[in-house]
Amino acid sequence: MAVMGTALTTSPDTGPDTGPDTGRIAALDALRGIAVAGIVPMNVIAFAMPASAYVNPRAFGLASGVDAALWALSFILVEDKFRTLFAMLFGAGVAMLMERAEGKAGPRALAGHYARMAALFVIALAHAILLANNDVLRSYALVGLVLPLVIGWPARRLLIIASVIVAGQFAVSLYYAWDWLLVWFEGTNLNSLAEAERLFGADPQVIAAALERGQESFAERIDRRLAEPYPQLRAVAASIPSTLAAMLIGVAFWRNGLLAGRWERARCLRLAKRLALIAIPALLAMAAWSVGSGYSPIVTAFNALIFSAPFDMLLGIAYAALVMGCLGAGHWTKRWAAIGRLALTNYLMTSVIFAGLFASWGFGLFGEVSRAQALVLGLVPVAAMLALSPLWLAKFQRGPAEWLWRSMAAGRPLQ
Repeated sequence: MAVMGTALTTSPDTGPDTGPDTGRIAALDALRGIAVAGIVPMNVIAFAMPASAYVNPRAFGLASGVDAALWALSFILVEDKFRTLFAMLFGAGVAMLMERAEGKAGPRALAGHYARMAALFVIALAHAILLANNDVLRSYALVGLVLPLVIGWPARRLLIIASVIVAGQFAVSLYYAWDWLLVWFEGTNLNSLAEAERLFGADPQVIAAALERGQESFAERIDRRLAEPYPQLRAVAASIPSTLAAMLIGVAFWRNGLLAGRWERARCLRLAKRLALIAIPALLAMAAWSVGSGYSPIVTAFNALIFSAPFDMLLGIAYAALVMGCLGAGHWTKRWAAIGRLALTNYLMTSVIFAGLFASWGFGLFGEVSRAQALVLGLVPVAAMLALSPLWLAKFQRGPAEWLWRSMAAGRPLQ
């Protein structure tokens, strides 16, 4: 049936965010599927090229004007927007599950939640070591530990706290990095400029070392990542504030009805339009600044890592409102909903496919493709999600990774 412009369906549980035999919101599952697929265009760059190319296109893979245009589109419309959206939906999923646990023994419900977060962290850690060192699920599991403390808060309070977190992280980051921007304006501190080029630019030695590291064997990669835990710990710690803010926003929009499918279509589209009109012009100006600076490592890194963060959050919310307002009960909603119901499986499957394409133990395409070619290859896991997810759900109740997560949390294999 259609409720407030958003399709609702009832189906067996197949995901980590609902209990067995409960109704599901088709548009919300589809939104989760779109979020999983939306992460792919940035993840493919992380798998295909040296690390600095993720932030700065001049570092690697900028072979043509097409590559430059694709970088700009990714920066404006994709980078960190879908990761924000994915985190929002994780927070909403926790809120859904905790609400359904109401009336049960409080300590028992909390114990179940913490068991799920512990199991997720183990899966995420294995994923980071074996396949993707940019795994986002580690911070999800850690932030998930505090969500039960705020689940019952009013939506307005959650949004205010999320805004304070985003503003605080922006202010702290700007405070510590401001001297770098002054270096770019003044152009006199050659040592700092060289350091910025090593971190976020196209320093030949750094790129050569990254390309060489990309040829390591599977065993060598595991050994290296186990021997270098501190960069990973720093990366996870740095992502916690933005992840927490996004999850609080997800809980808030679940509680106020947007992600529950209770908003009218016009209201959803109005919110999407307002936020997009704030975020897109600002992101467009940042992209133009980066291009105009010749992709200066300082300017481009500032834009990607600091200045864009609040606008990434706004555009992620706009995407959520747009999808919840527009999707009905048609064929494509069902297909994207199938992807969302297998969100963890599809997220991990993407890394398996990319490892097969780019790692030395696969086709070895790391450092061999342009940005445009990498993005085309990114269509492979998206096509696999669209084709395989409905087929899997036609035979099985939940995805293999979802089954593993639930079984680990329960301490026994589930049926």
